[in-house]
Amino acid sequence: MSSTSTRDPSRSSIGTASSYVSNVSNFKIIESTLREGEQFANAFFTTEKKIEIAKALDEFGVEYLELTSPAASTQSYNDCKAIVGLGLKAKILTHVRCHMDDAKLAVQTGVDGLDVVIGTSSYLREFSHGKDMQYIIDTATEVINYVKGEGLEVRFSSEDSFRSDIVDLLNLYRAVDKLGVNRVGIADTVGCASPDQVAELVRTLRAIVSCDIECHFHNDTGCAIANAYAALQNGATHVDTSVLGIGERNGIPPLGGFIARMYAADKEYVKSKYNLSKLRDIENIVADSVGVSVPFNNYITGYCAFTHKAGIHAKAILNNPSTYEILRPEDFGMTRYVAIGHRLTGWNAVKNRVEQLGLPLTDGDCKQITNKIKNLADIRPLSLDDVDKLLRKYGQAKEDNSHHAILENIDTPDQITEW
Repeated sequence: MSSTSTRDPSRSSIGTASSYVSNVSNFKIIESTLREGEQFANAFFTTEKKIEIAKALDEFGVEYLELTSPAASTQSYNDCKAIVGLGLKAKILTHVRCHMDDAKLAVQTGVDGLDVVIGTSSYLREFSHGKDMQYIIDTATEVINYVKGEGLEVRFSSEDSFRSDIVDLLNLYRAVDKLGVNRVGIADTVGCASPDQVAELVRTLRAIVSCDIECHFHNDTGCAIANAYAALQNGATHVDTSVLGIGERNGIPPLGGFIARMYAADKEYVKSKYNLSKLRDIENIVADSVGVSVPFNNYITGYCAFTHKAGIHAKAILNNPSTYEILRPEDFGMTRYVAIGHRLTGWNAVKNRVEQLGLPLTDGDCKQITNKIKNLADIRPLSLDDVDKLLRKYGQAKEDNSHHAILENIDTPDQITEW
């Protein structure tokens, strides 16, 4: 058997970066729709809606849910306690400032862990909290020791990591790693990083800390998913996502897009970890909650994601879907659709529809009908209902040998619509 016949069609034949530190097949998702997602311009989640989203994400299989800081408001505090009380499989985290008051309040909610953060770039140190690096290390030490003393997970993250001084950054990470944090975090807070920059920083960090590495990437310049993948390739262990990527400004890696990327890297691993068929339901819940539509070109669930139009594509897809699909729609509870009522259609696609309808038409018939569809579609595209009417009418006319007249007497798509 040839290597071509045994190779997984969802994997590239060109090759991928390989290293002993890669976690492409060993990562965890920290799902932040209920924290980062609350910072989306349109977002307002009631307690009931937060619970619905939390349960849906837990059913999907994410390992962690990150919630808004209980210090943000009274309702945020109460919501934290409510979600903790659900008894979900996912661990519940909350995102807090590096401040003892915030940490103590968070511990009271019963969460499994705290994601502690403080700005480290010169911009944030000057224009946000106004503290120097020694103050940051001292405060981080106090907060981390307190959280660890309470028996909870703790992640310590810099904010605006990629615009921070590298020496300051690494000294800070060394210090908190020695304190025994579960994870250190890097954050591309303004979305300025490229995959190459991410790879370099994560590799450097991996060499100096023994704990796990979490990554949080904003999508201002369109690199969030690529940056998350680069981070995992170079030793990161945890990636932050949100449903549909909602969050501050342009948001962070969308859960669906990140899953698509990781499925292409290791399909069986992703299928074994996550209930992929639940993705569409989660996205619909969140989209409805924040008043947006799922984009037409959304990863996996957009209505164009598995739609094939060009005749050459359609022929190949019908013979072997892997020719033009890196993702199997069936694995996500989706279906493919071959569009045929347009000027780019091909007779193989028309033949496939004929077979679906159970009509006794020959290849020659299909080719003649295809030419008619192309001509009509130069006026306007035909709906699938229009195409089906034409095929059935042609099939009926074959019984008395009047089928050629059917095609000859149609000049516009509207004539078919009016049948």
